[in-house]
Amino acid sequence: MTTTTTVPVKDFARAHMIFSKYKNLHFVGIGGAGMSGMAKILHNLGYRVTGSDNAPTEVTEQLESIGITVYSSHVGGQVEGADLVVISSAVGESNPEVMAATAKGIPIIKRAEMLGELMRLKFSIGIAGCHGKTTTTAMLGKIATVAGLDPTLLIGGRAIELESGGQLGKGDIMIAEADEFDRSFLKMFPSIAVITNIEEDHLDCYRDLDDLLNAFAEYISRVPFYGSVVIPEEDANVARIRHHIKRPVVTFGFGPTADVRADNIAYGDLSSRFTLLVRGQAVGNIRLQIPGRYNIANALAASTAALEIEIPVAAIEEGLRQFRGVGRRFQIMGEINRITVVDDYAHHPSEVAATLSGLKESRLGRHGRTIAVFQPHLFTRTRDFYRQFAEALHLADEALVADIYPAREKPLPGITAEMIAAYAASIGYKNVRYIGLKENAVETAAGLARPGDVIITMGAGDIFRINPRLLKRLERS
Repeated sequence: MTTTTTVPVKDFARAHMIFSKYKNLHFVGIGGAGMSGMAKILHNLGYRVTGSDNAPTEVTEQLESIGITVYSSHVGGQVEGADLVVISSAVGESNPEVMAATAKGIPIIKRAEMLGELMRLKFSIGIAGCHGKTTTTAMLGKIATVAGLDPTLLIGGRAIELESGGQLGKGDIMIAEADEFDRSFLKMFPSIAVITNIEEDHLDCYRDLDDLLNAFAEYISRVPFYGSVVIPEEDANVARIRHHIKRPVVTFGFGPTADVRADNIAYGDLSSRFTLLVRGQAVGNIRLQIPGRYNIANALAASTAALEIEIPVAAIEEGLRQFRGVGRRFQIMGEINRITVVDDYAHHPSEVAATLSGLKESRLGRHGRTIAVFQPHLFTRTRDFYRQFAEALHLADEALVADIYPAREKPLPGITAEMIAAYAASIGYKNVRYIGLKENAVETAAGLARPGDVIITMGAGDIFRINPRLLKRLERS
């Protein structure tokens, strides 16, 4: 592996000089995982941080518990006194706080720009990719913590060990999730760039796959001369941009040509294990407390990045052994009458297929049937991938499709979740059905489930909110 830790790194103390004019920071959309983590880091650095979101959540309550003022509405007067307003990608120009800040001449930046500036202050590792980047970022953060590096972490989700998506460390390393949505990752200049995979997605932001690939090529072009790029060996789309990489490349994967790869893979109930090979030599034995081949790929990406900064294999083994996962990533919600309820963030056809395959690979999934409750996320994504969603959901024994979660979008004429079930029926898949409101899944899924079965809710919207009711309903079965 290349050596990178000998390069002098800068400390966050410089932030106080660079941002000296901006002592009062206001976050619009502070409840998001990435926004809340950044707000927490800047609060811990001594800045006065306030924020707003649509409604109180567990995340906003945690921010308030450490002294951050959070408003549960979007009112223009809330930016009063702010030196800088930071907004998430989901916040538009019509937001009352954005309009008020504009009228008052208060600078407004997106979260990605603030993240990019913070990443300049330390030796930074950016984790990008269409799938798996949150888990990979959290895994690498755990490994670096076990290795004693005390990293600063910024994750686009909630690691089970953290109360939010951010952690301020005293060490020289910063590990951050680099999101391709809205081309956010092009604001970053990572010392090491990791790509977990590339697949056609976010077609509301990109013209097509070629446009997305060009953005990833631009992302890796920002790596400095002393850095490196970590990529999957077997990803066909990554291979299309490999010629753009002008820095040292290290690959991970499952095939014999990968620099870092897995061998002797075995799956447990909710776990997996494999032998870690580096350039053909067995160097360690990895045990994960989470299932699925896709999580082994995430662990390989994290391990490769860890080796790039010369973290010992023993720390990689221990960090991954201790890693408990990320919220809403194959998260066990409970077990009632031998029926297990799981929640997952899968919202792209490949993620749905990988999650269901991972469940089937685990012994938990082999004990009984899999009942999937899927809530499509975005009208544009449903329009572009309804056929692929039907194919992926066919991997479940029973699949219930709820109405689309619109998020930032307005409805598109003729685009509904029913398209997924209709296409499934047209090609002979009788196990995929449309149920309408997500609340309908509680009674339907509970009625289908038998001892030994797994009910898994999937989607990037609010499908997870049915799980408490579902568990209570199962108690009555």
